[in-house]
Parts: sequence; structure tokens; C-alpha cells
Amino acid sequence: MTVDFETVLTTIYVLVDDWYQHSGRHLLKGKRGAKPDLSDSEVITLLLAMDFLPFPGETQFLGFIRANYLSLFPELVDQSQFNRRVRALRLLVEELRKHWAILMGVTFHSEFLLDTKPVPVVGYKRSKRHSDFAGSAAYGVCASRNMKYFGYKLVMLSTLDGFPVACELVPANSDERAAAEEVLSAVWNSDIYGDKGFLGEIWQQEQHDSQGNRIWTPKRVNQKVQNPEGFDRWLNSIRERIEGAFNEVQNTGRNLERLLRKTIIGLSTHVIAKMASHALRLVLRRFHNIDVLTFTTVSG
Repeated sequence: MTVDFETVLTTIYVLVDDWYQHSGRHLLKGKRGAKPDLSDSEVITLLLAMDFLPFPGETQFLGFIRANYLSLFPELVDQSQFNRRVRALRLLVEELRKHWAILMGVTFHSEFLLDTKPVPVVGYKRSKRHSDFAGSAAYGVCASRNMKYFGYKLVMLSTLDGFPVACELVPANSDERAAAEEVLSAVWNSDIYGDKGFLGEIWQQEQHDSQGNRIWTPKRVNQKVQNPEGFDRWLNSIRERIEGAFNEVQNTGRNLERLLRKTIIGLSTHVIAKMASHALRLVLRRFHNIDVLTFTTVSG
């Protein structure tokens, strides 16, 4: 059975606004100045719903909403105002994702997937001197894709069913193991499945000593201690799940690699929104039987 986009928008708004009101966020807003006509809950609803449609950016999406769903958002603002509101609400969106993580029972999980992906921010040959990213981004190489780029790595820790638990943006030339330490601090006494970028007996032992986490990766053929027979094949099948999660995060709505942001705050806001919209996709499927990839209902 198909689900229309108006139903999806309404469901998202109810989820967002219920959390917003019950968390008391509306009471924290200052009294100075006029109250914006487009509410915070409406802004967040539009931000998260944006990645459920194949529009490359805000201009096209907001134009679509204005042409078809203005009755739901009669005070819809222009793109510039919308982006300012979104940037101001980015930390609230991250709190909302963490709320959904609790709702999905993430705190009870003991197995997680760990991976990194390239996030280019400026054309590879373009001058970086006057870019907002100068001094924080770096040149890097994604060996699995034979790709050179200037930007960051996105490190993501997810549950086995793809719910994003924690993520971090680090310069593209960062060692994957050092880059992973921040996201790994979000879990304890867990089994973490990664690729060969997270090899290293000393580093893995340090993670176990500090957090109790056990890092599992494929072994190199020349290592003295090998995984049990069949383990690497099983590990690769498990890791396909995070590849699927990353594929959904990157290739639905605004593409994380192709939508080159102009500022660090714009990039971080975009990443936070992508993580939250992916979390929402799983919440809608589990609790509301809505699959926003196909806009159909699914069995509970």
C-alpha cells in the first residue's frame, strides 16, 4: 500500500513537535524579538524530510514544498532564511537523533559496525587558500575507490541494522584508528566490526583496556595469528550492512559527496541532518510501518 508524502510530512511533524514540546525546548527560547512564523518543529520537519526525495539541494526541495504543500507550511521562508534557521537548530537536531537512538534501544546493543567514507568539500585542483576549510580539511586518498580528494573523512559507528550511533568528521589524511577513537567512546564492552583500516594489535588492545571494546577486523595473510576459518567471510557479510547504511546516507536526497558546502558550519549541519534523517527512516519503519525509500507501508 502506498503512502503519500503529505502523510509522511504530518507523521514527521508530530514526532518532532511532541519531542520538542515534551523536552521543554520551547521554554528555552529567548523572549527578545518577534517569534518566527515558521516554527522550529516545522523547520526540522522540512530538513529531515528533504532527504526522502531525490532533490539535489534546498532550492529544488523548498520550491517543491511551496508548489505542493504550502497549506502545511503557510509561513515557509526563502532558502537563505531556511538555511540560517537550520544552522541555528543543528545541535537540537543532534539531540533529537540521540532521543531516537534511545527509542530504538541502541543502549542495549553490544555489537556495532565501524567505517569511514570520504567527504570532499572543495574541488581537488581548486585553490584552498581562501576557503573556510583551510587549516582543518586536508588532502586524502580513498584507496578502496582509487579516489584523491580534499576534505574530510566521515567516521560512523552504527548498529548492525544501520542506526547511526555516533559520527565524526576528521581531516582526510587522518589515521583511521585515531579518527575512530572519538566515536568509539560512545560505547563500552562491545564487539566492533571494522575493515583492515582498523588493524593493529596494540591499538586494538588499547581500545579494550580503555573501554572494554573488542575490535574485529579481517587479518592480513602475513599475520601470525589468523581469524578462525570462515570468520572473515562472515565479517564481510556483516559489514555489507554498514555499506548499505552509508549508501542510503550518501545517495538519498542531497548527496554527501557531491553537495560541496562553503563553510565548516554548513558542512557539519549537513552531516548532522543526514544522520538524523537516516535515523528517522528507521524509526518510521519500525514504529509507523512506513518505508520512505519506497513510500509504501510495511508489516510490523
